[in-house]
Amino acid sequence: MTARPGNAHQARLLTLLRDGGPNSRAQLGDQVDLSRSKLAVEVDRLLETGLVVADGLAASRGGRRSHNIRLNPELRFLGVDIGATSVDVAVTNAELETLGHLNHPMDVREGPVAVFEQVLAMAAKLRASGLAEGFDGAGIGVPGPVRFPEGIPVAPPIMPGWDGFPVREALSQELGCPVMVDNDVNLMAMGEQHAGVARTVADFLCVKIGTGIGCGIVVGGEVYRGTTGSAGDIGHIQAVPDGRPCACGNRGCLEAHFSGAALARDATEAAQQGLSAELASRLDTNGALTAVDVAAAAAAGDATALDLIREGGNRTGQVIAGLVSFFNPGLVVIGGGVTGLGHTLLAAIRTQVYRQSLPLATGNLPIVLGELGSAAGVTGAARLISDHLFSPA
Repeated sequence: MTARPGNAHQARLLTLLRDGGPNSRAQLGDQVDLSRSKLAVEVDRLLETGLVVADGLAASRGGRRSHNIRLNPELRFLGVDIGATSVDVAVTNAELETLGHLNHPMDVREGPVAVFEQVLAMAAKLRASGLAEGFDGAGIGVPGPVRFPEGIPVAPPIMPGWDGFPVREALSQELGCPVMVDNDVNLMAMGEQHAGVARTVADFLCVKIGTGIGCGIVVGGEVYRGTTGSAGDIGHIQAVPDGRPCACGNRGCLEAHFSGAALARDATEAAQQGLSAELASRLDTNGALTAVDVAAAAAAGDATALDLIREGGNRTGQVIAGLVSFFNPGLVVIGGGVTGLGHTLLAAIRTQVYRQSLPLATGNLPIVLGELGSAAGVTGAARLISDHLFSPA
């Protein structure tokens, strides 16, 4: 895709069509501050670019029937969500409907070259399946801070070898299309905002609990990234004074005490100390424990597993309580791999937030699990690149 909207009015029309689907000229006119003649000019210009196409006649509103307009159905976006232990790659249309989605285990510590070889192989597989001849743009999420204007990871604690790597430039050359890069939890927030539980909320927090812990901050409908791209790095807020050493070099960070990795370590210790027959059995069978094993043990009624989840939820809730008092969001979304722990974790987080934050901030505050699961990141990645391409050049 080489065309871009020529002005803010055209950008607004493209966004309305992306988020609301095909619409008539008359209905679009109800949502933008343009005269009928000016609207006709802007729509015609978009039709000339090929970004939108005519889509038949709309239902009559009492006069001459208006034509429906839709985004070009041949547009294709690539969404890539790189996590600490796996990669998700998806193809969407311009309305961000997922047409194909692949997941592959991958350790981000293998470095950017190995990870992107895998990403490109997955993208090629999706392309070969007939879902796309090529890509009009790609959004990439990585599990660490990103200098957003340049699309470059900056000192990511769990990503050795990635600091300063030119992700946007390298992937743009390989894919032959524009690329945008952001932190993975920001993309998860954008995914839930577009098609998940946060569709109607302008100010919310999206907390991702996986191998690490991060928070997407959405203010007035826009992701807040901070001056250097590290906004929302709540995994490195101190949760336990003089606590465990953390990968960042400090002690007592939330991430060191409750994350996928921390939970697996604590479960392994409990199994080895004979505190849980269920976890010990799983350790013997699998050779290692993960958060999935803890969730399964908790579902079977294992008291130790339930205690580990509640303790982690309490510590996470304490940190979120401080964020709620500071930010006063309209919603808190909990997502990431550890959300397989389900409502035991959610109940512990809710208890701490509602207990510690002021009633004025929590009186009408929903704290909920995300709706999209692993699809949130790739949907958010496609949303990221579409926001870029649907803005004036």
